[in-house]
This record gives sequence, structure tokens and C-alpha cells, in this order.
Amino acid sequence: MLLDGEAWNDCFDSMKREAWRLETLPVYTMPQEAEKFERFLAGEKSPDNYTSRWMGEIRKWASEGKGVGRVHVVTRPLSDYLQFEFEYYYRHHVKAGEDIRILDLTDRENPGLPGQDFWMFDESKVVLMNYRADGTQINRELYDGDPEPYRQWKRIAIAESVPFLEYVNG
Repeated sequence: MLLDGEAWNDCFDSMKREAWRLETLPVYTMPQEAEKFERFLAGEKSPDNYTSRWMGEIRKWASEGKGVGRVHVVTRPLSDYLQFEFEYYYRHHVKAGEDIRILDLTDRENPGLPGQDFWMFDESKVVLMNYRADGTQINRELYDGDPEPYRQWKRIAIAESVPFLEYVNG
């Protein structure tokens, strides 16, 4: 089943404990980011007082005892898009309470993670994030199989990654 609009929003609205994501791509092509990305490429930094709807959601969920996290798998040199994402989003989302971690595979083997992005809610509902090679999202697909492999991949990703701030400041 494909998830759009309210069905997609309901995944977050109905979570009891946690939303978690594995990100595997060096670029995500998002039309709504194009102008901001161009400004970044021209040298603009994100303002320290940057805020977003997503940050508000993270704070709301945290106040309800719920967590949001992700691991982004990367290789160096980081793409322009990843540098943009780190500057414009991740550094602010961490301040809002999202647990963002980085797994750098530049000098090491993949520890067994898939090349498929996904979100997992309460370690039971899995949504596959399908993209074209250029990072354009095709769709979101509710996975109807056993979530256990996804729980294992989450454990591996967390164990093998480092917190975002440690990665960028280390």
C-alpha cells in the first residue's frame, strides 16, 4: 500500500514511542529545497535561529515522551547536498531533540545494512522510501512483511554510527 497525505501523516500521529529512519542516499532531490540549496551553494549559511515545522514536531513528540532518530550512511567526500543537509537541517534538528547519527563507510565495509531508505514506527510498522537514482522520491510504501530484519538493521546502524555533532566536530 502506498502512503500519501493523511495516511503518511498518520504514521507519525499514531506512533506510541518512536519514529526512526535509515537514510542511504548522498542526495535527495526536493523541489521545495531548490532555492535554499542554491543559496547554500553560493555561500549562504543557515541562520542560528532557523526553525521549521519539523523541529516543532520533534519538540512536541519529546514532550509526549516520544523519540525521533535517524542514521545517515555516508561516504566522503560528502556531496554538496549532504553538506547542505548537515548545515541547514541536521545541526538544528539535533538541537530540537532528534537523535541524528552518521555512519561513514569511506574506509570500511558496510556492516550489512540495506541500500533502501526506510522509516520504522514503534519497531513494528515499516515504510519503505523509494527514490530514483537522482534522489527524487517515487513513493512511500507500507511494508507488510516481518519487521524483524528492519529492527536488526536499526540496531546495527545505531551501534556502528556516531552522533551527528561528534561526526562534524570530530
